[in-house]
Amino acid sequence: MPTPAFSELESLEQLIEQNRHALRAEVVLTVQADGRELPVWCLETGSTDLRAPAIGFFGGVHGMERIGTQVLIAWLQTVLARQQWDSHFAELLGKVRLVFMPMVNPGGLVLGTRANPAGIDLMRSAPVEAKGRVPLLLGGHRLSPALPWFRGQVEDPLPAEAAALFEVVRARLHPHPFSLAMDCHSGFGFRDRIWFPYARSRAPVPHLPEAFALRALFNQTYPNHSFYLMEPQSLSYTTHGDLWDFLYDEHLARYPGLFLPFTLEMGSWLWVKKNPRQLFSWFGHFNPILPHRLERVLRRHLLLFDFLLHATASYRQWLPRGEQRAQYREAALARWFGTAAGD
Repeated sequence: MPTPAFSELESLEQLIEQNRHALRAEVVLTVQADGRELPVWCLETGSTDLRAPAIGFFGGVHGMERIGTQVLIAWLQTVLARQQWDSHFAELLGKVRLVFMPMVNPGGLVLGTRANPAGIDLMRSAPVEAKGRVPLLLGGHRLSPALPWFRGQVEDPLPAEAAALFEVVRARLHPHPFSLAMDCHSGFGFRDRIWFPYARSRAPVPHLPEAFALRALFNQTYPNHSFYLMEPQSLSYTTHGDLWDFLYDEHLARYPGLFLPFTLEMGSWLWVKKNPRQLFSWFGHFNPILPHRLERVLRRHLLLFDFLLHATASYRQWLPRGEQRAQYREAALARWFGTAAGD
């Protein structure tokens, strides 16, 4: 019998094998953990035209947050099944580059740890320093890999898993005129949050109006689907070493076009509240345990992912320009950096 933590990798590789005709699959890295050599897969479907928009879905950056990987495997299954019978959906995929890295940190997944096998928290490992004070330990530290949220030492190279993610984003998202990324996590709060940069600073990002426009578009399209709280991560806490802060700033400095990275932070405290016995399991702090709740979470975010895919394909129709962009920036500053009430 495979270990429970290994079931995600087996499910992913089975899906790859069954859909070789529809996927461009590549092992971009192998890592060692628990005496095994584990692949980091990058999967693609859709357009290969660099003039097309692109969207990437990432998961498993923190190994113990298995639900992020599971949600992306469920979404990938939907994409692959739907393009076989839905001609309109297949036509849409012909206009968008769709990238998946469902298991960025397979070593952490197998070991059941937040960090990679070297003890480094990948989401604290980028060469980014926060401005001002960050929460003790939680904001990233260089004390010891025995403590959570360890960044590594200053002289350490970028962890191989983070470097692989960077290369995928640089090669498969950044060169496009419009690209969007969604990184799936769990473990904070009673609500599902959609975070965007910055994590290092409370300063507004240059593309604040575009983030606000995407939020408005989703709310207008799905007015009864209001359980997401979309906001800059810094409104919750600031951190050193955020991967998406680094990639966003790198895109600003090196590439034309627009890159919008987001993080889906699934609110696992609600799962614990509904099933307090999960408190007695480290895995239960970050993942739904009961089968019916797991199924609910696996289908809960499919509409969001489908929306993001369509929004990427039609980005020219909703990106704000001119006076509208100025208005969206003012509204965003009021909501997220002023005195506006919560989402």
